[in-house]
Amino acid sequence: MTNDDAELLRTDFCGMEFQTPLVLLSGCVGFGEEYTRVVGYSNRDVGAVCLKGTTLEPRLGNPPHRIFETPMGMLNAIGLQNPGSRHVVDNILPGLDFSETRFIANLSGSTLEEYIEVARIFDDSPIDAMEINISCPNVKEGGVAFGNDPDMSARVVAACRQVTDKPLITKLSPNQTDIAKNARRCIEAGTDGFAVINTMMGMAIDIESRSPIIGNNQGGLSGPAIKPIALLKVHQVYQVAREHGIPIIGQGGVNSAEDAIEFLIAGASAIGVGTALFYDPLIGAKINAGILEYMNRHGLANVGQITGSLRLNDAGGSCS
Repeated sequence: MTNDDAELLRTDFCGMEFQTPLVLLSGCVGFGEEYTRVVGYSNRDVGAVCLKGTTLEPRLGNPPHRIFETPMGMLNAIGLQNPGSRHVVDNILPGLDFSETRFIANLSGSTLEEYIEVARIFDDSPIDAMEINISCPNVKEGGVAFGNDPDMSARVVAACRQVTDKPLITKLSPNQTDIAKNARRCIEAGTDGFAVINTMMGMAIDIESRSPIIGNNQGGLSGPAIKPIALLKVHQVYQVAREHGIPIIGQGGVNSAEDAIEFLIAGASAIGVGTALFYDPLIGAKINAGILEYMNRHGLANVGQITGSLRLNDAGGSCS
């Protein structure tokens, strides 16, 4: 990639400069160092890396099976297995190369007090920003209850806002009635950005045992199967967020440059890549190349010119 190409891809997100609009999603890249062992991979191909969901105390996670491939997607129910926030700050962050890309902590908790303490611990660290995970469908307490209730979502955001000046990105659940209302409440509470969407709740069944394949009974569905839903949710949140200059990481089923461009058009300022990394760790560079080709073809000077450029069709009379 030439210097001119690199300049085209630079993206401002919550006051942070991303060298490309790509963000590697939480839970898909461990704590930021796993993919650096893959020949040809470089963190310089992405604007930011979201670390694995981190709680105050260590968690063992859910019983197996934790992952199951589905048509055009993947179910996962890891259950936030992690070594605890203090271990991450003291033992993992010092080993990351912050000159290569931005690193975003993913805050998870079962209580408001836990979110506050995790945010306080990461505030006293070199982490660039924090993603508030109020929408995890894979744990039996906390997360999903917070994420599906706009008032509770706002309370978590406001509580974290009080203990840090670092950028806060709220990860919104698609498993709720009105995602735009939730977004509005989170903006009022002080969020700086959004990640839209988290996984959809799903299940897979073993017909011989007549029991769920996932040990947690249900899990989060990711991959291309959820992309149409994710695009709509990004569009809906953008209608609220653009009035306040709040940027969005659009995510859910991105596995090509065309997918990434769709999310930008729908209203995203950055694009999250997750499940696709499991079968192509080098996909980031390919998506960047495709975005550059699209920008050159349309005479665009920066990625921001694509964001929110959706032209809606005139509504017809059909109910379908």
